[in-house]
Amino acid sequence: MLYFKSLLFIAAISLIHCTATAQEEAPKTGASAQELADKLANPVASLISVPLQNNINYGIGPYNGSKYTINVQPVIPFKLSDNLNLITRYILPVIDQRDITGENTHQFGLSDATVTAFFAPKSKSLIWGIGPAFLVPIATEKFLGTEKFGIGPSVLVLHQGKGLTAGFLANQIWSVAGSENRSDVNQFYTQIFLSHSYKSGASLGVNAEITQNWEAKTTMVSLNPTIGAVTKLGGQVVQFAVMPLIPIAGPSDSKPDWGLRTVLTFVFPG
Repeated sequence: MLYFKSLLFIAAISLIHCTATAQEEAPKTGASAQELADKLANPVASLISVPLQNNINYGIGPYNGSKYTINVQPVIPFKLSDNLNLITRYILPVIDQRDITGENTHQFGLSDATVTAFFAPKSKSLIWGIGPAFLVPIATEKFLGTEKFGIGPSVLVLHQGKGLTAGFLANQIWSVAGSENRSDVNQFYTQIFLSHSYKSGASLGVNAEITQNWEAKTTMVSLNPTIGAVTKLGGQVVQFAVMPLIPIAGPSDSKPDWGLRTVLTFVFPG
């Protein structure tokens, strides 16, 4: 598949840059490479970034299906006062999947968007943010979305020292409007993360993602070790990251056998 070859190419480039960056000079952006890596590990940092997250999963369900998702995930902060920021995060998924809904089936298009807004007071060590999360039904194919509008709370708590970040983020979304012919949305998501950065801008980490579908009474868990690096492409500061997606638990009709994620993040330091 073309998208799978593209994903492997991005993964290879990521690994090359992660290795090379350790021996290169830090990007001259007003902040050191390690400071940028630390900010990128903090979901409520006052930093504009645009991650392109590529996910490939194989061996899904009874038809041994495959699913490729690219999430366009811009993060845009707004300064509300000297001590309070509003960090807005957007997830716009584009999905290409085969043999998921049946044998020899194929769906391609937009999935539903998720928009989160964290009100984040300024803090040096224990960092936190809280705000609403919205599920926006923009899917272009009925099998790729819920046809439901949802809302719920989101929260983030993390501790960050120089080179070390540990914390979690979570949201709970309930559907409040949409098609009466589709199942209600009642879903909890959390990500627990730990990362360590280096002076070169390289980073190592691991995160666990847990999705609890209360409506369907299913739980999906994956463990994702990661390697990344901050570097420059021409004059543009970027971060490369690559991680295997290791499925730990999930329902038999949607749990993949294995997966891979690569991320290219465009960074716009203030």
